[in-house]
Amino acid sequence: MAKVTVIGAGNVGATCANVLAFNKIADTVVMLDVKQGVAEGKAIDMMQTAQTLGFETTVLGVTNDYAATAGSDVVIVTSGIPRKPGMTREELIGTNAGIVKGVVSSCLQYSPQAIFIIISNPMDTMTYLTLKATGLPKNRVIGMGGTLDSSRFKYYLSQALKANPSEIEGIVIGGHGDTTMIPLKRLATYNGIPVSNFLAPDVLDKVVADTMVGGATLTALLGTSAWYAPGAAGAFVAASIINDYKRLIPCCVYLEGEYGQNDICIGVPAIIGRNGVSSIVDINLNEEEKSLFEKSAEAVRKTNDVLKEINAL
Repeated sequence: MAKVTVIGAGNVGATCANVLAFNKIADTVVMLDVKQGVAEGKAIDMMQTAQTLGFETTVLGVTNDYAATAGSDVVIVTSGIPRKPGMTREELIGTNAGIVKGVVSSCLQYSPQAIFIIISNPMDTMTYLTLKATGLPKNRVIGMGGTLDSSRFKYYLSQALKANPSEIEGIVIGGHGDTTMIPLKRLATYNGIPVSNFLAPDVLDKVVADTMVGGATLTALLGTSAWYAPGAAGAFVAASIINDYKRLIPCCVYLEGEYGQNDICIGVPAIIGRNGVSSIVDINLNEEEKSLFEKSAEAVRKTNDVLKEINAL
C-alpha cells in the first residue's frame, strides 16, 4: 500500500496531490501545511471528486501534524514562498532553506526510509541542502526541475511543429534556472526524427530561448509561480518510484564524477525506480554542450555557497 506525503498545500502541492489521486498513483496521499484548514479543506474538496473521477485514493489534509505522514514511501517537498514577477529562484534561498531543512527533518522522524522529491526553489540548491543536511544516501534525494523543464521544452517544440505533444521527445539538463538550463536541441525528436529536419535553426533557437524563460513567462502572466506543470512533474517522478517504472527522467541528482562534476546536485538524465535513483545516464555531450553544462554547474555552485553564508549547512 503506497503512501505519499506532500509538504505544502499551496497551488503546486495541491495540484501534485490531485494528480497523485486522480491517476491512482498512491493508496494514501497526505497533504501537510502550516496554515490551519488549508490542507484539510483542499483534501475534502479532492475527496468529493472521487466518485465522479473514479479513484479510490484517500487524500488526507493536516496542519503541522507530522505523525500523520508516518510510513510514507515518498515525500514531495513544495514548501516555501513562491516567486513573484521579477524575482529569481535564487532570491528565495534565505527563506526557503530554513523551511525545507525543517520539514525534511520532521518527515524523517516518521518516515526514515522515504525517498524525497524536492520542488521548492531554488530547486538545485534545496536538493543539495536536503542531501547534505540529512546525510541521506544520494539515491533517495531527487529534484524534479529537469522533468518540468523538459515538459516545457516539449510544449514549445510541439507548438513550433504544430504537432501532437505526445509525439515529441526532448530533454533539458543543467540547473533549474532561467540562465542555467540547457535544452538539448540536438537530441530533440518528432516521432523519432530529429526536429532539425522540420524546424529552421532560428525557429529552434527561439524554442530553446522560450523554454529557458518558461517559468518566468508564466510568473509574469500569473503574478506568481506556475503550479499545474510543476505539480504534475512531481507526481510523475513519484509514480516512477512507487511503481518501479525505471523511467529515464531528467532530474536533479547528486554527481560524483559524472559529467565531470563532483559534490553538486544538478539536472541530468537518470533512471528512477523503487529505490529512487538507480543510475545516471551519460548522453555523451558534444563540446558546446559540455561548455554550457560547466557554466551551469558553476552558477549552481555559487547559489550553493550561499547556504554556507547563511549557516544553513
